[in-house]
Amino acid sequence: MESPPWHELDDELLLEKKITQLGLTLTGTPLQAHVQQLHDELTQKGLTFHPPCLVGDEWFVPVGIPAICVPFFLVHERLRKLEAKMMLEVEGDTPEWFMRLIRHEAAHAYAYAYQLFRKRKWQRVFGKTSADNTPEFYRPRPYSHSYVVHLDGWYAQSHPDEDFAETFAVWLTPGLDWRERFKGWKALQKLEYVDELMRSIAGQLPPYQPAFREKDFNCLNIKLKTYYARKRKQNEDTYPDFYDRDLRQLFAGAPEAGEAKKASVYLRQRRRHLRDAVCEATNEKKYRVHKLLSRLIDRCDQLGLHLGPGDALPDMPVAAYITTLVMNYLFTGKFKRTK
Repeated sequence: MESPPWHELDDELLLEKKITQLGLTLTGTPLQAHVQQLHDELTQKGLTFHPPCLVGDEWFVPVGIPAICVPFFLVHERLRKLEAKMMLEVEGDTPEWFMRLIRHEAAHAYAYAYQLFRKRKWQRVFGKTSADNTPEFYRPRPYSHSYVVHLDGWYAQSHPDEDFAETFAVWLTPGLDWRERFKGWKALQKLEYVDELMRSIAGQLPPYQPAFREKDFNCLNIKLKTYYARKRKQNEDTYPDFYDRDLRQLFAGAPEAGEAKKASVYLRQRRRHLRDAVCEATNEKKYRVHKLLSRLIDRCDQLGLHLGPGDALPDMPVAAYITTLVMNYLFTGKFKRTK
């Protein structure tokens, strides 16, 4: 009996498949139109280089290679559903989000193709690049006007390469009056430089186009279950335990007091609402906040915490507490106690 196609398999069987076995390509999918939109936007700016786009394990441009890798899970609706189940969100799953991300990656491809980071003025404007990867954690200044705001998390502040990529993406975005949007910002000087730089290479073919050899970036030759085990581990982070005193203040009910609800029961019932509220406030990944809530639930059980009888649901203080922890961690690299 012939086995069903992979996209008809249940999750358990699908996770046993290697990504390379799925035969994924951007050609003939809705993503092809998004890639064409990027190329059209570049052409409208007078730029002749259209970065090739390939299927990868995440959004990235291989170091030194002017090619864009698009996450495999965006290629097929079955994989989007699996990604949403495993990670609670799908990065780039709307046309607007996809285009914001691919414009950013196009900047990295241009930096390599035209060796832009070697220019002295580039280094003066954005800082000297290095072989160091963009750090997973950095200390952004949310109110800084020295950087554009494009992707979430004030990403331009993480690394000189990302500063350029975010600035380029803003410059490329159709219909965006970046001179007006960033009027009075120091970041406007960076945008003016990118505009000058792109005009200088308009109509020119890139001098540096090394071939992309798939075997050098064999990131898809793994089972889906291995991919998600790694990805989940990376997204759990190293968050420390919650502080017991804070939890006791949030859930001060006595277990013997009538119809006192267990704190863990309340948190399980309100997990999605709380998670979404914290993610909206912090731009943190849903999976990370989900894991934080799981630890919080476990600790409340261990401490035997309850809501008081008749107490209103403490959604606001609980969400504010977790938001404070996450923001402290994002901005300082460590948690601080709430006062």
